[in-house]
Amino acid sequence: MFQIDKTLVSLDVLERYFICDLAHCKGACCVEGDSGAPLLKKEIAELQKALPVIWDDLSPKAQEIINKQGVAYIDQEGDIVTSIVDGKDCVFTCYDADGTCKCAIEKAYRAGKLSFYKPVSCHLYPIRVTEYDTFSAVNYNRWKICKAAEILGKKEQVPLYKFLKEPLIRRFGNKWYQSLEEVAREWEKQKNEDNPD
Repeated sequence: MFQIDKTLVSLDVLERYFICDLAHCKGACCVEGDSGAPLLKKEIAELQKALPVIWDDLSPKAQEIINKQGVAYIDQEGDIVTSIVDGKDCVFTCYDADGTCKCAIEKAYRAGKLSFYKPVSCHLYPIRVTEYDTFSAVNYNRWKICKAAEILGKKEQVPLYKFLKEPLIRRFGNKWYQSLEEVAREWEKQKNEDNPD
């Protein structure tokens, strides 16, 4: 781990390779897991504002859940997360003809219908940020559904932090990301000096 400002960043963020491979995973990260996607408090209002625009893209079951409990709930760990359908799908999922799970919010954003892209935790995935009293932990949440993304990332030689440049800047700012790049360069240099072959 290394520190940038008030964040502790896992070395996996620098060392692991990653490029989302939607053709293989079919958007499983929006379906699998124990609870919904973590939300910042301010994002709840954005999600509520998006509802009239995306409503018809949501499943009847998702609409029913949103009508009953809203766009978010507090999970077992006390985190605010997106509401989910039958313990699986995020309520904001929609499906392509080939069964690929997509985000209705992102779909509307890309069509120019919304100014909100999607929750930052979704944008950052598979990086997860855990907030503590005095710092934030930035970790790679590694699991089997992203195996194809690791293979593609390694083939193309794209480290996780480069693949997620845009959401990392969105979450932590440009200056923070420049510091991350600097740490990555130093780390690479140090590894090359330790293993000159």
